[in-house]
Amino acid sequence: MDASSPLRIDDWLLNRPVASKTAIVSGPKGYLSTVSPQTSGAAAPAVLDISVAHSPDSDDAFMFYGLATNKVRVPGYRFNHTLCDIETLNRKAREEAFYDLTAVSFHAYPYIQDNYALMGCGGSVGEGYGPMIVSLKPLSIDELGKIKIAVPGTMTTAYLALKIFNPALETVTVPFDRIIPEILAGKFDAGLIIHEGQLTYSSSGLHKVLDLGVWWRETTGLVLPLGGNAVRRSLGAESMRIVTKAVRDSIQHALDHREQALEYAMQFARDLDARLANRFVSMYVNDRTLDYGPDGREAIRKLLQLGHERGIISIAPKVEFVD
Repeated sequence: MDASSPLRIDDWLLNRPVASKTAIVSGPKGYLSTVSPQTSGAAAPAVLDISVAHSPDSDDAFMFYGLATNKVRVPGYRFNHTLCDIETLNRKAREEAFYDLTAVSFHAYPYIQDNYALMGCGGSVGEGYGPMIVSLKPLSIDELGKIKIAVPGTMTTAYLALKIFNPALETVTVPFDRIIPEILAGKFDAGLIIHEGQLTYSSSGLHKVLDLGVWWRETTGLVLPLGGNAVRRSLGAESMRIVTKAVRDSIQHALDHREQALEYAMQFARDLDARLANRFVSMYVNDRTLDYGPDGREAIRKLLQLGHERGIISIAPKVEFVD
């Protein structure tokens, strides 16, 4: 499937054995939902449908395991899931405010802040690690200024961090899952990799030039916040809080039922075996995913403020969290 094509998480549900007490039915906007047959043909209580979108990655799948499999339920709410690459989600949130709950790169947040608030949970944070520049042959940092670097999108936080590091670097946008293959094919000398590529690049014979998470910590003393979840303001304050709690409960459920959540997440673990998938999930779904903590929130504000001060982000950031 094209990395930019939305994937309904229920497509997976349709291809697995369905429990006798569960039926698959059409939901709003063409999505699917799971409902109990006891309510079929009867007047059901009012349910608020929440459209959820996140990346087709093992860490996001792990995070949303509880909600996606109905292990975590919220009375009066139904969550309909769509999977899509992060750059497309950034654009949809910016142009349409399309989803009620969406994964978003922190770089994109100032452009959607009028329509969305950040959840106080659900973020991916690099604790001294992060997106990497990798190359086919060993390169020095100075040599990066002489080549074109493949990047996964200009709204990604990886791109923002790269431009804060050196605004003069020349970049070309390439789908995130094509960056390593394009380097190996000789189309680019180097690329900025995110997601599972951070663990698999060396097995492809590539060389690390720079880890932006390491550089950021050395420069600021802070973690590198990469992506978070944003909730649409039009839901209203109460629903925003309820949906945020549902996501936090889903994360906690996955952490409490790690083996089952990892088994589920392995479907989305591109090129990772179980050991590497567990390592990758541990990197980006942990206690800080339940709550950024004061330093994590400071890091988000610092990153966006620096981006604005240096002219990379054109809108002054106003970060607001929902807890």
